Amino acid sequence: MSELSWWILAACLTAYAVKLCGYFVPRKVLDSPTMSHVAATLTIALLASLVTVNAVTSGQQLVIDARIGALGAAIVALIFKAPYLVVVIVGALAAIALRATGLAA
Repeated sequence: MSELSWWILAACLTAYAVKLCGYFVPRKVLDSPTMSHVAATLTIALLASLVTVNAVTSGQQLVIDARIGALGAAIVALIFKAPYLVVVIVGALAAIALRATGLAA
């Protein structure tokens, strides 16, 4: 096995061990309002960071292109409390429009 294979195996085992540890946390801790708040906030933060990274990077480089405009349009749709499907369509149409007009690569 190559060195990379060993690193992947170690990462898998670590992730599995962390998941297994979750079964030993007492129910009282999991049901506490603080834990619920932390879990909800962490989920939102991870999703926001994933969207940001995917919107402004291409490989190892920062890129400003139509994805930024699409993200902005989707945010505006969310502010107006549009349904999820509408938010996705608005973002896609904004990206198409920005590329078609040549305002973004």
